[in-house]
Amino acid sequence: MATYVFIHGAWHGAWCWEKITPLLEKAGHTVYAIDLPGHGSDQTPISQVSLKSYTDKVCSILDDAEEPVYLVGHSMGGIVISQSAEYRSEKVKALIYVTAFLLRDGEAMTDIIPTDIEAQVAPNMILFEKEGFATLREDSLKHVFYGCCDDADVEKAKSLLNPQALNVLSTKLSLTEERFGSVPKYYIECLRDNAITIQCQRAMYSANPCEHVYTLDTDHSPFYSKPNELASILRSIHENH
Repeated sequence: MATYVFIHGAWHGAWCWEKITPLLEKAGHTVYAIDLPGHGSDQTPISQVSLKSYTDKVCSILDDAEEPVYLVGHSMGGIVISQSAEYRSEKVKALIYVTAFLLRDGEAMTDIIPTDIEAQVAPNMILFEKEGFATLREDSLKHVFYGCCDDADVEKAKSLLNPQALNVLSTKLSLTEERFGSVPKYYIECLRDNAITIQCQRAMYSANPCEHVYTLDTDHSPFYSKPNELASILRSIHENH
């Protein structure tokens, strides 16, 4: 049996994995879905949120794990799992990117976002630069994140989103071939993603070769729109690779 640690994306929280967790636990696996600082039930002030605070939280989970884990990151969570794997490569069995930012050493999300010209996140962001965070226009959320999701899931998600600290998006990753490069990587691409377009996803994993790429014909949020299919892929990575 495997241990999976789930890292949510920007604005989200551990709650977004609520349909995936029971599917994996039913199969006998151990699952940890965590709230990053300032997200979900974590009350860290936005002024104290940084990529380091994110990775500190993840590394504390990895340090407590009895065996190497599958570290799964969605969207922005991709940079969190990459940097955490650099710090704790011996504790990570594999990295799994769910339509996530898969960056190279020295890159930040703000290096990639402007190149994804058809993506709908940036045009719908509301910046609070003095306060150091951003939100998204509520009327854009379904189109950007949840285009294939049930209305009930969309409404629930809208009610749970948190402001996103901006400095995280501009923090450059510090990765080495010896540590981050030694961890096997898998990518799950989503064909109908309006937040990170399929062209951008493919450009990132082409620049950062993975053991295998899986495809879901869905939106940015397969944990809601295709939970059974996503859970099946996650199980198969453990079983087959």
